[in-house]
Amino acid sequence: MISKLTIDDIFSRAQIDEVVGDFVNLKKRGANLLGLCPFHNEKTPSFTVSPAKNIYKCFGCGRGGNSVQFLMEHEHLSYPEALRFLANKYKIEIEETHDPRTKEEIALKESYFIINEFAQKFFQDQLYHSDEGKQIALPYFKERGLLEKTINTFGLGYNPFNNSFTQLAIEKGFNESYLLTLGLTNRAGKDFYQGRVIFPFHNLSGKIIGFGARIMGDRKGPKYVNSPESEIYSKKKTLYGLFNARRKIREEDNLFLVEGYTDVLSLAQSGIENVVASSGTSLTEEQILLIKRFTRNVTILYDGDPAGIKAALRGIDLILEKDLNVKIVLLPEGEDPDSWIRSQGKEHFLEYVRKQQKDFIHFKLDLITQEAKDDPVKKADLIRDIVESIAKIPDPIKRSTYIQKCSLTLKISEQILVGEINKKIKEQLLKARYRTRSDQETADKAAMNIEPVDSKQPTASLQPESSVIHNDEYQEKDIVRLLMTAGNYEFTDEAGNEQTIGEYLIKNISEVMDTFDNPLYKKIITEAAEAIEAGNPPDPSYYLNHENEVFQRLAIDFNATPYTYSENWVNRWDIDLQTQPFPDKNYKKDSFQSILRFKLRKINKLIFENQNELNQASEQKNDEKLILHLKVHDHLTKLRNEIANELNSVII
Repeated sequence: MISKLTIDDIFSRAQIDEVVGDFVNLKKRGANLLGLCPFHNEKTPSFTVSPAKNIYKCFGCGRGGNSVQFLMEHEHLSYPEALRFLANKYKIEIEETHDPRTKEEIALKESYFIINEFAQKFFQDQLYHSDEGKQIALPYFKERGLLEKTINTFGLGYNPFNNSFTQLAIEKGFNESYLLTLGLTNRAGKDFYQGRVIFPFHNLSGKIIGFGARIMGDRKGPKYVNSPESEIYSKKKTLYGLFNARRKIREEDNLFLVEGYTDVLSLAQSGIENVVASSGTSLTEEQILLIKRFTRNVTILYDGDPAGIKAALRGIDLILEKDLNVKIVLLPEGEDPDSWIRSQGKEHFLEYVRKQQKDFIHFKLDLITQEAKDDPVKKADLIRDIVESIAKIPDPIKRSTYIQKCSLTLKISEQILVGEINKKIKEQLLKARYRTRSDQETADKAAMNIEPVDSKQPTASLQPESSVIHNDEYQEKDIVRLLMTAGNYEFTDEAGNEQTIGEYLIKNISEVMDTFDNPLYKKIITEAAEAIEAGNPPDPSYYLNHENEVFQRLAIDFNATPYTYSENWVNRWDIDLQTQPFPDKNYKKDSFQSILRFKLRKINKLIFENQNELNQASEQKNDEKLILHLKVHDHLTKLRNEIANELNSVII
């Protein structure tokens, strides 16, 4: 695990404009930089990078974060991988912590990656330089029309019959048990992939996690074999070609899904790079979620024979459940994507796709009309099948559109379809009843590291309107905003004492910190108070790089703004703001007013609660209690009016 000192060093040295600038074309606008968002399609730039605050924020899609977040989102790296990427970029030596178990796990995975990389280089070398590779494997790839550039880009190779890989790996000192775990060597100590061409699998950072291998010649055995499951490879979480296709998928906002490795290779070589393969298996939920990270639009390319049609229907419901848009293209019978692109070329292929693609509903409707014809029983069964699919769609508007289309095509009442679909949705909800609102609230609170409220504990009974009238959400939020954006800003108070905004805020609300309504804001304020007491007042970067993701997102939203003060006002025309300081120099005034507003809300709440006590004392004819609460009321009213005076507010 990377040490805290190293992480702090990475965050302090990584410059957001340099990191983002490697991937996005940025232009200067005032103090910030502006560009087209890499996370969604836009024509007008709304992606803002703030070098001063070391953050980015898109005001179109809402994505935002620091350098690490950007790499995790854009390059689909894990948190440690993003840190290591930046450490390498800024030549920072990584210091690891001394947790033996964690270090052991990291070392094991690294060993697996090193062995796989060694294996891939060996297989590729054998493809070009061994007699078997040149006589068997290379001709196979050439028959498939693959160029040397494609072979090298995807790291293809060949494993000869002479058991040379295992022998060489052991000579190089690689652990034999690791070779067995990774499926490179069998239990007899022989090469597992002997006589097979090799297709490496990469993770999203480009490391080799496993291999697929195709048998050559007329030998008996499975046509394709894959690496076994390991700490670095899981078949259900892997899509062949995704590492090479990831940027093009995002650019095109569409993904072509095919079945085989050579389909991916031929399409990519022809210039259709946004293509991945499910490797002949039905799509898994994990693979669909992986796709969704890059695009919501999937075009499935399948053979046009009956087997291809059945394959096209498998897994579609699962894709629909995840709210992806699915189109299906059936190729002419006897063709697959590999053969079709080679015979037609890119332009004709894309034109065919454009004309023949159908969304899943139209695809199923065509099947119904072809198969059912005048058979009412068969038609009813197929309608139930299509109803099942529509019920999986979470978007009600999209669902409604498909219902209308089905109603018109099948000449069946919309009302009947809606009724059947509602039944299916109800069944789905019953199956998923554990996802209740309270479960979701618990999950949300867990995400914020906030303890859930014990439902068995008694809660104070308030009149229904009290929570609306006296909810201090906005005032609490404003205090947190100032703390996260200017907590370290120093100023001199009326008594001539130097202090920070954070110290001033905490000092003035310390007595009422426990009364915060919002648990997230309360947690932030409490943590800040503890840090200030320990002599480590938090600054904006503390929150922008916070380990708690909810804290971090909140800080980014507070610190990012779509507006910039044009340099021309001062530099060219010598015009400065006339009525107030620049926003980033106005924190002192903001803090004073924020505290006053906060106190005013709390006093109003106390007045409301005291009024209830007054009413009860009056009803009970308890004169002693009545006099006491009248005095409290006078005192609170006086305080309220004093604060209102300072705020120039009118109290009605």
